[in-house]
Amino acid sequence: MGRLFGTDGVRGVANEGLTAELALGLSVAASHVLGEAGAFDGHRPVAVVGRDPRASGEFLEAAVIAGLASSGVDVLRVGVLPTPAVAYLTGALGADFGVMLSASHNAMPDNGIKFLARGGHKLDDRIEDAIETHYRKHTVGGEDWNRPTGAAVGRVREYTEGFDKYVAHLIGVLPNRLDGIKAVIDGAHGAAAYVAPEAFARAGAEVVHTLGAEPTGLNINDGVGSTHLDRLRAAMKEHRADLGIALDGDADRCLAADAEGNEVDGDQIIAILAVAMKEAGTLRRNTAVATVMSNLGFKLAMEREGIDLVETAVGDRYVLEAMKEHGFALGGEQSGHVILLDHATTGDGTLTGLMLGARLAATKQPLADLAAVMTRLPQVLINVKGVDKSRVRTSTELAAAVAAAETELGATGRVLLRSSGTEPLVRVMVEAADPAQAETVAQRLAEAVRTHLG
Repeated sequence: MGRLFGTDGVRGVANEGLTAELALGLSVAASHVLGEAGAFDGHRPVAVVGRDPRASGEFLEAAVIAGLASSGVDVLRVGVLPTPAVAYLTGALGADFGVMLSASHNAMPDNGIKFLARGGHKLDDRIEDAIETHYRKHTVGGEDWNRPTGAAVGRVREYTEGFDKYVAHLIGVLPNRLDGIKAVIDGAHGAAAYVAPEAFARAGAEVVHTLGAEPTGLNINDGVGSTHLDRLRAAMKEHRADLGIALDGDADRCLAADAEGNEVDGDQIIAILAVAMKEAGTLRRNTAVATVMSNLGFKLAMEREGIDLVETAVGDRYVLEAMKEHGFALGGEQSGHVILLDHATTGDGTLTGLMLGARLAATKQPLADLAAVMTRLPQVLINVKGVDKSRVRTSTELAAAVAAAETELGATGRVLLRSSGTEPLVRVMVEAADPAQAETVAQRLAEAVRTHLG
């Protein structure tokens, strides 16, 4: 049996890989690990539990709450709210930990369980390992749990104030209001379908159109949201709006569109916010954090703006680790995970969109002009399957092919080869000022990977 926890909690097809029994057992295990030693002797732990609108979230939420309460944990059930809202409330309410049920941008049949540490922070790998060890020892190995009885069992309370408390937090951290901004918002039929339009309206924006704002439990991410931008791009031109934002199912990421319907990706959003924060004196250590997959144009833009850049491995958890370790305030990924660490413990798509709107309102500039701070270089990505990805770093022949490609591209191009962390393949990424050159070099390197790693 493989490791249950992946890069973002435990995910699987609901009621197949991710069953009610698994959700209950993991919740009991998490209660014992996150409640800390002695937590059931004189201290009643409290957990915040939220979910996205997926139909399967209803039974999984019931299983999680049953596991927590049966372990002596009091539960604050906040209902359907974004992942960053659950993280915020976990910290703001002084809870011992939080639980979010969501599979983010995945299709509706999937779901996931994400545990958050005290303060609303992501769990360290060692804590996840400890939860999994407890789960296997008791649920699989048959060792009995220490079960409270009588008045010691946990109590469950609906916390309906979470929506307003979270929206008030978002508005409270903005540098200025969004008066005069016309916005189109795509909530992906997900956790922020109601929160995001409300937050924009309360911040002063005119929400001229919404997409993905009618969750049924069955339509999350279905043709809408940050993985399907076509409808947002068309709506921007139709409604003559200033700013379009597209969230994913749990609203921890945000992509945008300008008035002409052009996509504004995570790299461009981070670049815009980095310049704004530098001007405001809030870009701590004058540094932005991004992954190695960020476009070379982003790196060149940061150099031109006099902003330092720290690069990490792919994954928002690695961005967050670097930010926390060194005290940086801004980081994220091209996919739209943007972390504003002074105001959130994780990527927050609604907050990101609001901050973009605040920048538009403050500068009176179109989003297209602000996004022009960086020029996206043409990028070609090829996934090479059926090769030995473990030899990417050790093949001397492949290293020579990469070196030759880098020499050919010079300072205006870039090559990145990496083995996938989740699939049996090698990713070949090439950037160049000339699209044809990027394609040619990428195809040549992909063939080298097949030849030397096949």
